[in-house]
Amino acid sequence: MTIEAIPPALIVILAGVLMPFFRDRWRLIPVLLAPALVLALIWTAVPGDKLALQAFGMDITPYRITATGRLFATVFAIMLATGAIFALKTATTAELTAATIYGGAAIGATLSGDLITLFVYWEIMAVASTMVLWAAGTKEAWRASFRYALVHFMGGVILMAGITGHILETGSADFTAMQADSIARWLILIGFLINAGAPPFSAWLPDAYPEASPTGTVFLSAFTTKTAVFVLLIGFPGESILIWVGLYMVFYGIIYALLENDMRRILSYSIINQVGFMVTGIGIGTEMALNGAAAHAFAHIIYKGLLLMSAGVVLHRTGKRKCTDLGGLFRTMPVTTVLGIIGALSISAFPFTSGFVTKSMISQAAADQGLAWAWFLLAAASAGVFLHAGIKFPWFVFFQKDSGLRPKDAPGEMKAGMYIFAFLCIAIGIYPAPLYAALPFAANYVPYTASHLVFQFQLLLFAGLAFFLMLPLMKRTLTITLDFDWFYRRFMTALAREFSLRGGLIRQRSVEAAMKRLSRIQATLERTHGPQGIIARTWPIGSTVLWVSLLLGIYVLVYYL
Repeated sequence: MTIEAIPPALIVILAGVLMPFFRDRWRLIPVLLAPALVLALIWTAVPGDKLALQAFGMDITPYRITATGRLFATVFAIMLATGAIFALKTATTAELTAATIYGGAAIGATLSGDLITLFVYWEIMAVASTMVLWAAGTKEAWRASFRYALVHFMGGVILMAGITGHILETGSADFTAMQADSIARWLILIGFLINAGAPPFSAWLPDAYPEASPTGTVFLSAFTTKTAVFVLLIGFPGESILIWVGLYMVFYGIIYALLENDMRRILSYSIINQVGFMVTGIGIGTEMALNGAAAHAFAHIIYKGLLLMSAGVVLHRTGKRKCTDLGGLFRTMPVTTVLGIIGALSISAFPFTSGFVTKSMISQAAADQGLAWAWFLLAAASAGVFLHAGIKFPWFVFFQKDSGLRPKDAPGEMKAGMYIFAFLCIAIGIYPAPLYAALPFAANYVPYTASHLVFQFQLLLFAGLAFFLMLPLMKRTLTITLDFDWFYRRFMTALAREFSLRGGLIRQRSVEAAMKRLSRIQATLERTHGPQGIIARTWPIGSTVLWVSLLLGIYVLVYYL
C-alpha cells in the first residue's frame, strides 16, 4: 500500500471515532496502532509524494510529504501514543476520543498541501480540543471551553477570510511561502498567530489549559501551538515582524510565569514563552533559524509534555495545583520529582538535554545575522526560563516547605509515559544527530563546543543564584493575575449584560409602541366596521332604490356617450 492510497491523518481520526468501541486497556490498540501506521507511511515515503485532486475549480492537495511536515507529524504521533499511555487509566473514553481526533487533525494540518485542506483540519482541531476541555467535567472547564472556542472560532473566521482573499488574488490555494503584503495575507498571518498564542490573544492558553483534566492538559500542550509554529514556518519564513512578536511572547511568558501561583498556569505561560523562541527563529528566516525553530518545536513537545505529566500526577494524587498548597512531595513522589526535574532541565537548555541542542540554534542564527540585540534578549530570556520553569516549578511543587501531604507516587501507566519522554529528553540532548538529519535543511550545527558549554553553565549558574537570593520575592501568595483575558472574562461579560439590559428595554418599548399602534388601528376599524360604524349602518329601502337608479342612469349615459 502506497502513500498515495492512504491519507495518514484520516487513519488517526478514524481511530478516534472507533475509540468508544474499546474498553479499559483495549483502548491502547487504536491509539497506538494508528500513530505507528502514520510513522510507517510518512517514513517510507519520500519528500514530494502527494495526493492531488481537482475540487472547487482548483488543484487541491489533501496531503503531501515534506521534510518539515514529516518532522512535525512524527513528533505529533509520538506525543499521541505516549500521552495515551500516560492517560490510559485516568482519562475518560470521551477525552481519549477527542484527543485522538485532535492529534489526527494536527497531523493532517502538517501534511496539507493547500490552504483549504489546512483550514478543514484547523477547524477540526478547534472543535476536538474544545471537547478535550469538556471532558474534564468541571464547571470551570465548561466555562473555559466557551472562552477557548470563542477565540479559536474567531481566529478561524479571520483565517478563512484571508484564505478566500488570497485565492481570489492569486487563483491558487497552494500552501507555500508568502509575504504579508496584502490584507488577505495579513489576515492569514493573524489567524496563524492567534493559535500560536501571540499577543493580544495569548491569554486564551493559560485561561483554558489549566482547567483541563490532569491528562487533557498534556494533549492540549502539544498540538495547537506547534501546528501554528509549523504553518508560520511554511507560510511566513523570514517575515521580520515575527522577530518582534516572538520576543514579546518570550518575555510575556516569563513575567507572567514568575507571577503565577498555579503550577499548571506557570507551565502554560511557559508554553507561550517557548513558542516565542520558535516564532523569533521563523522571523529571522535563515536556514539555521528555521532548523532551530523546527527542532525546538520537536523538543518542546516532549519536555513540555513531561513537565505537564509531572504536574498532572501531582494534581491527580493531591487534588491541589497552587504552589502555596504544595511542597515536600519529593518524600513520597521520588520518581515524579526526578522525571519532572529532567523536564525542567530540558526546558532550561541544560547541557546534555534536548533543549540545549535545539534552542541554541535560534540564538546562533541571530548572531550569524548580526542581530546582536536579539541575541542578548534571547540569552536573557534563557535565564528567565531557568528561573520560572527550571527552578520555580520543581522547587515550589516538590521541595520548599513541607506541606504535610504524603501522596503516593505516579501510577504505573503515568510513570511509563513520563519515562518515555524523559528518555527522549536525554537521548536527543546526548545524541542529536537523528533529529538534525530530519530537519528541513542540512544541519551542520555543533552544539557541544567549549565556549557554548561554558556560556550556558555560567548563564544557568547565575540565574540559579539569583533565584535563591531573591527567594523571598519569588514566594507566591493567594493573588489573582490579570491578563488580556479580563476583557472577555469580565469586560465583555459586563458589556453583554448591559447590552441585554438595554436590548430588553428597547424591546419592551418597541412592543408597547406596537401595541399602541394596533390599538389605534383597532379603534379606526371599530369606527368604520363596528356595530355602530358607518359601514355597519342600515339603509332605508327607498333610499337604496334611489341610489341604484341614479347609478344605473349614470352608467347608461356614459355608455351612449
